[in-house]
Amino acid sequence: MSSANSAHAFTNPRERIPDITATGVNVPTETFQTAATADAASPGEARRTSNAANAVIARATATNQTQKPPTPLSDILPPLVFGTATFNYQFNPDPYALSPTAIVRAALQKGIRAFDTSPYYGPAEEILGTALHSPLVTADAVLSKLERADYFILTKCGRIHGDAFDYSADWIGYSVARSLRRLKTDYLDVVYLHDVEFVSAEEVLSGVRALRAIRDRTGRVRYVGICGYPVDVLCSLAEMIRRKTGESVDIVQSYANYTVQNQNLVTGGLERLEGAGVGVVANASPLGMGLCRSQGVPVGDSKGSWHPAPDGLRRACLDAARWVEREWDERLEAVAVRFAIEGWLTAGAEVGSRGVLPGEAVAGLEGRDDGDPANAGGDATEAARPRPRPRLGVSVMGVSKLSELEDTMAVHGSVLSVSSESSNVRKEQVEKMVTYIRENILGEEWTDFAWDSPGPGFKNTRRDFGVSEAERKDFMRQFGVDYERQLEQVRNGTEDLK
Repeated sequence: MSSANSAHAFTNPRERIPDITATGVNVPTETFQTAATADAASPGEARRTSNAANAVIARATATNQTQKPPTPLSDILPPLVFGTATFNYQFNPDPYALSPTAIVRAALQKGIRAFDTSPYYGPAEEILGTALHSPLVTADAVLSKLERADYFILTKCGRIHGDAFDYSADWIGYSVARSLRRLKTDYLDVVYLHDVEFVSAEEVLSGVRALRAIRDRTGRVRYVGICGYPVDVLCSLAEMIRRKTGESVDIVQSYANYTVQNQNLVTGGLERLEGAGVGVVANASPLGMGLCRSQGVPVGDSKGSWHPAPDGLRRACLDAARWVEREWDERLEAVAVRFAIEGWLTAGAEVGSRGVLPGEAVAGLEGRDDGDPANAGGDATEAARPRPRPRLGVSVMGVSKLSELEDTMAVHGSVLSVSSESSNVRKEQVEKMVTYIRENILGEEWTDFAWDSPGPGFKNTRRDFGVSEAERKDFMRQFGVDYERQLEQVRNGTEDLK
């Protein structure tokens, strides 16, 4: 990629971030050195230290101006996001065997300009960061023209392991600094609090304030969101955050809630999320984390036991897959992807985006002249330019094979060809199949069924909130810098993340 990607001197071509110190904004250093220490002796003690951290952040954000980007995320985020949850041992026995770099390169070549990931997805952040900066991309005649501002990176924080969560300001600062390193970037377009239903509303509020403090102080985070599964919880938290802070979250990501099986995001969430001022609502996992597939739920290193769907729902979805194959000579996943992408483009439009479409991204990059100053960054970049058109619902789609990427892109392109007679015929076929599956196979028991999240008896095993001495040393060992200095060093142009 172009040398403009260098992190030696932080520049964000979308919108130049003012020098915060020069404007008189002074978020206390203690924001990132909170009382949420690693030696909390009990959950009660941990809660008290978390409250202390909240107080620090509240003082900082109450007295200083915001550095929130002036351009709404809904004006620039691409409507199709590449999800990397599949680059994870939970979904695949060996993510590295998927040839992920080749998949990411192909996605870029086909015009994908947004990537969703998480530290919780095992090696996914490192795989994505390596792929984006690999010679397969940087030495490509066309892709080498890409600037960092041409694509979006969305990641998450707060979920450490399956049953370990830490939304303290200290841990969030650590997680953001680590993600910057793993993804080889000097800023993150979006950071979500990951799976917010597993912690208290107070902890979510603390986490949002911590991310916004990082945004306001350093510019390392551009937009802040929440993600999770239960639609009612996402709605309640979005409403609470707006009420308590006077600022709405930029984006909410819901997964497995707009699928062939479950459409609760439309029936129970959109109106409330829009009312809470949420800028973008992204629909992730249109296959229900693999539930709506011919072969059933994914089998990773845990043999599929991690999937929360009850056995009865799994059997019903397999029955649906057999019916689709028998009666229509189709695969359920093809039907499910088409239904979710096409349906959400319109159903999610009011909370969608106007960002670059794949075809536009390809054409813009191919026509770019490296010697043309207009293409050296700023608002001239394809990803940064708001478009005068209606918003489109944002979908997050993960793939494990090049063939799956090809299929997804073909579906997305076909759906956008609204005047195509064949596209309209296909839409009618899919709607007919989905209606039959919901009414006659899933029935009342499983149509729009949502499993419990968290499950019965869940307890957060993270007892010592904050960053332990061992974690601090591990960061130093891996990256050669203390995590608390990471954000400041990058902003001041004294540290190269490559």
